Amino acid sequence: MTRLDDLFATCRAENRAALIGYLPVGFPSYEESVAAMIAMVEGGVDAVEVGVPYTDPGMDGPLIQVAVDQALRKGIRVSQVFDAVEAVSAHAPTVVMGYWNPIEKLTPAVFAQKLKAAGGSGAITPDLIPEEAEPWLEAAREHDLDPVFLVAPSSTDDRIAAVGRTNRGFIYVASTMGVTGTRATVGNRAEELVRRTRELTDLPLCVGLGVSNGEQAAEVAAYADGVIVGSAFVQALQDEGVDAVRRLAQDLAAGVRRRA
Repeated sequence: MTRLDDLFATCRAENRAALIGYLPVGFPSYEESVAAMIAMVEGGVDAVEVGVPYTDPGMDGPLIQVAVDQALRKGIRVSQVFDAVEAVSAHAPTVVMGYWNPIEKLTPAVFAQKLKAAGGSGAITPDLIPEEAEPWLEAAREHDLDPVFLVAPSSTDDRIAAVGRTNRGFIYVASTMGVTGTRATVGNRAEELVRRTRELTDLPLCVGLGVSNGEQAAEVAAYADGVIVGSAFVQALQDEGVDAVRRLAQDLAAGVRRRA
């Protein structure tokens, strides 16, 4: 049992979805990013995605792209990602959200060893598919980390089944085609994708891309095992600082507990 397994077991016992929050390391500064991640947990976030700044974040929308660009311009490096994981994992289960290139550059074995040593629970790799992931999967197995891949509305049943066989911890269900960002509605394709995926795996299903408030969180929590929020936290941190991140977490946490 990993910390993520324990988290989803607890949420099932409480008849609610888990709330997972994302922020990139180093925005607007290293210290403020870590303080904001801890504030998310204090506000009710159950697990934290620690974002790895990268020069070509293809899945991320303009808001997160600007944030990670600022972090890189200020000199944030992968070593500080592990420092952030160590700080945040003392408060909640922590996974990194990162593209494959930085992992490959450090080597999967070294990345996994450092992530585990920092107290991390796993990694979400949005641009890596299970069929091409054996070096990372081997390193994750060796260090008891949860590899998390994505499914999207365009995913075939075969791809969904492959992700279901390969993932540990949970499956990231992308609610829509396209990049991250807050949206007025989450979209009904997310519920349909969750239904399709649930027919092919018993893993917890966590929906991301678009959730920005408690009402939307309650809507998604009605059919998913977890609700992932990223851009809304980045926006709150950018506009009003750490206290706004905590307030947003409280609103979202109330939503996943209320359901729809």
